[in-house]
Amino acid sequence: MLTLHKLSYMHSNGDVLFDDISLSINTHQKIALVGNNGAGKSSLLKIMAGDLSPSRGSIAADTKPYYVPQHVGQFNDLTLAQALHVDRKLAALKDIVDGYATETNLTLLNDDWLLEERCGEALANWKLEGLDLNRKMATLSGGQKTKVFLAGIAIHQPDIVLLDEPSNHLDASTRKLLYEYITTTSNTLVVVSHDRILLNLLPAVYELSRRGIAVYGGNYDFYAEQKKLEGEALVQDLKSKEKALRKAKEVERESLERKQKLDARGKKKQEKAGLPTISMNTFRNNAEKSTSRLKDVHTEKIDTLAQAASQIRKELPVTDTMKIDLDNAALHRGKKLIEAKDINVGYGRSFLWKQPLNFSIASGERIVIKGDNGSGKTTLIKLMLGEVVPQMGTIQRATFRTVYIDQDYSMINRNFTVYEQAQHFNDGKLPEHDVKIRLNRFLFSKEFWDNSCEALSGGEKMRLVLCCLMIGRQAPDAIVLDEPTNNLDIQNTEILTNALKEYTGTLIMVSHDRDFIDQMKVKREIVVGG
Repeated sequence: MLTLHKLSYMHSNGDVLFDDISLSINTHQKIALVGNNGAGKSSLLKIMAGDLSPSRGSIAADTKPYYVPQHVGQFNDLTLAQALHVDRKLAALKDIVDGYATETNLTLLNDDWLLEERCGEALANWKLEGLDLNRKMATLSGGQKTKVFLAGIAIHQPDIVLLDEPSNHLDASTRKLLYEYITTTSNTLVVVSHDRILLNLLPAVYELSRRGIAVYGGNYDFYAEQKKLEGEALVQDLKSKEKALRKAKEVERESLERKQKLDARGKKKQEKAGLPTISMNTFRNNAEKSTSRLKDVHTEKIDTLAQAASQIRKELPVTDTMKIDLDNAALHRGKKLIEAKDINVGYGRSFLWKQPLNFSIASGERIVIKGDNGSGKTTLIKLMLGEVVPQMGTIQRATFRTVYIDQDYSMINRNFTVYEQAQHFNDGKLPEHDVKIRLNRFLFSKEFWDNSCEALSGGEKMRLVLCCLMIGRQAPDAIVLDEPTNNLDIQNTEILTNALKEYTGTLIMVSHDRDFIDQMKVKREIVVGG
């Protein structure tokens, strides 16, 4: 069992990430932990793993959890054995085999005589056959690094496993292995993921937000349906509050108009009666005080309704508000953009692909590039973009305007502020207030405008890219995406999906996210590495 009691976490700058969270996860229970970017899902997993200390509260677990992190760059200087925390045991085993059966070595090994074989079998199960445990993590691809940590589950055989975006960077065949593990394991699982296929394998969804944790007793599809119903209820509630607000303003106007008419009549009667000036002043002062009290009553009611409506708007989904309002792509549909004949890349007599590639791409097509990790998908994109020249064959490119959105969103200049980045794409010379309106639409309020782009999260960079495309107005002829949904939460994935649905130009993508591919209505695939 894993138990959290009144858990809170606060950033060093004083910002509270989450507060007073209590929950119990039972033995063999499998849950999905979801929430918007910045809700604190990864931080909560690190606290569960013991890698991060909470600001307040306590955590208790029957056994030490095993943690598969989302970001693995910090392990680059380590060997596989060090990253998996088996280096000391393996060194002790080697010393014992070499005749140094000291008490220290025997204590370290703790009778784990099959450790080396178990490591080899676990790595082979994740398609890392023959990988040297003394090899540096820096020499591996992103997908291979994730697979190393997944192999650690079989090596350490824990009871509790924490997975942070485990399907990121994994190719299709390895994702199937991950899905099989999640389905068949008896481990207690806590999984953070934006992979809807994976999330639907888990029987319960826990949603983390600033309000705490809400539990939904069903898989992700059930959760999404419940959230849809909640959203519809919020919309109805908002309409009701807005109607009441309009009515309150109308009543206020009518009441003040009636009061002014009554006061005017009273004043005329006083004047006709020829009352002294002091009586007239008293009448005027009483009328003003009465009007002021009337205004106060209506203002309080209007303010209460306005605040309630504002709070509901904050809770409404934002995905539908961020669509790219672009002109249609300039090229006519069907125009040949790229034609490749017998292309391959490599050095000397060694080539990347066993068979040279042949393909053509026409304007308006939607294409996915598929292949296992390390098969050369990103290299093929660079060939298409003209950044790499083939060592074999020919590739011809027509003149067309392309936007390349890679995993790191490198089209964002990290030295710019958010506002400077937006202005950099302002080809149409939009007025300053129009640029800021578009930034606001993509959730970059005034507080963000002077922030450095370097400090933005993956989801924020993606939204800024979409915003910049909208500011540029003229649609690119082709958009090329390299694993676009990696490192995005579900909300930001939906924002990206909705924004690109109406795009009329050519869409070329590398992605293992089947749901995203289906949403993009991809009709063709180019397979590499066969």
